[in-house]
Amino acid sequence: MGYAVALGGKGGTGKTTIAGLLIRYMLNHGMKPLLAIDADSNSNLNDVLGVPLEETLSEAREEMKTSVPVGMTKDIFMEMKLEQALVETEGFDLIAMGRPEGPGCYCAANNLLSSLIDRLIGNYPFIVIDNEAGMEHFSRLAQKDIDLLILVSDPSRRGLSAACRIAELVKTLPMRVERIVLVINQVREEPASWPEDVHRVFGNQMIACLPSDPLISRFDLEGKPTVMLPDDALVVEAAEKLFDRIFNSRDRLELE
Repeated sequence: MGYAVALGGKGGTGKTTIAGLLIRYMLNHGMKPLLAIDADSNSNLNDVLGVPLEETLSEAREEMKTSVPVGMTKDIFMEMKLEQALVETEGFDLIAMGRPEGPGCYCAANNLLSSLIDRLIGNYPFIVIDNEAGMEHFSRLAQKDIDLLILVSDPSRRGLSAACRIAELVKTLPMRVERIVLVINQVREEPASWPEDVHRVFGNQMIACLPSDPLISRFDLEGKPTVMLPDDALVVEAAEKLFDRIFNSRDRLELE
């Protein structure tokens, strides 16, 4: 598996926006080809990245229960649907998981899908996974090998508490998380200090802030991809500095 970055946190904190800015940064710094995985049931990473999305893998799971053509095995059918769902663009590809499955047993489809995704991931040196809000995807061990986990919060107490709970949870699970970074997003004025539990949980990890930027809301209302924000936008400049810190710190990713 390549260098894997996963994002998590409470909903509404701008997690997907940060995922898009991270992908923009990685591509601009030669970290490609890159696979972007939208693991949020409310798929909108494609909107942030400005690419079309025709099909999700959840739709393929649904179809496998009723629509496998005569003479085609289920594994070949799922592989075909995976290829159809993969959005290929310059420098990166995108695949979206889609909404949770409905009633009925999805064990066979999920097992096939999991093995196909593992094989797909092996073709990319860089992976960015935009996870669903909350903690369930981590407790399900959807990802077991993460080089960098970015937990996104807003300055609210609820957002920070959610980030702390996720950070503490992943430490108890049988998974490898090499490094955790807390990004506090949409900050209007940075306080003198963050709550005690934030420093307790993330004390030896990186804690960083990104400013609130009205351009993000304007782009969203106008239907413009966030990755098209100008280079001098407040949040873009701050994100560039943050990602420079992440990838150029003492235990930086070796790209050679």
